[in-house]
Amino acid sequence: MTVIAMTREIGSLGRDVAAGVADRLGLAIIDSEIVANNVARRLGVEAGALSHYVDGSASILERWLINRRKLSLCTSEEILLLAQHGNVLIRGWGAASLLSGMPQVISVRVCAPMNFRVKVIMERLGIKDAEAVREQMQRYDAAHARAMRACFGVEQEDPLLYHIILNTELLSVDACVQAVCRFAEDPRFQHQSTTPSTRSDKLLEAKINSALEDNVSLAMAAAGV
Repeated sequence: MTVIAMTREIGSLGRDVAAGVADRLGLAIIDSEIVANNVARRLGVEAGALSHYVDGSASILERWLINRRKLSLCTSEEILLLAQHGNVLIRGWGAASLLSGMPQVISVRVCAPMNFRVKVIMERLGIKDAEAVREQMQRYDAAHARAMRACFGVEQEDPLLYHIILNTELLSVDACVQAVCRFAEDPRFQHQSTTPSTRSDKLLEAKINSALEDNVSLAMAAAGV
């Protein structure tokens, strides 16, 4: 029951790496849209507003609608629930940090230098203004990093979060896919009898925390706080 938690920089070909790994290992890809939809439904907000909040582009109204503490708790529970099923590749949403140290979970980061990423975006979108693309990507990177830090306490560039960091300027997509698949074949990431109980314990803890948060929120509302 393989579980891979992957973060990727925009323009780093991380989406291609994820698709290749999932295809070779027979994994279901859980992308940001799926997580956003599930968490947004629990928070009672639009998925678009939640996505804007996480990538740092939310409006004042969208920021006001979302409770950061509850967002963190709901996301933790959702990621753990998805990991519980096994045979999944979860992209983004702090999964690498949340699942760090858990048996059988492989944490992967796909990145590349800015010049490489700019070139990829320009080619894919047919844009010729490299400086405009660079400025937009830098703003996105900074806003997304702030949002992930504030919402989930995640420093995505921290190398200690990952088993493997892949630079797609130096490695082809296929080479990256092969490297991750070799990790998945390592006995350390094969089935372990303690894995289900470990995940269950973490999931139960997340559910308890989420329930406590709901009760506190209701109590404060009833008291007019």
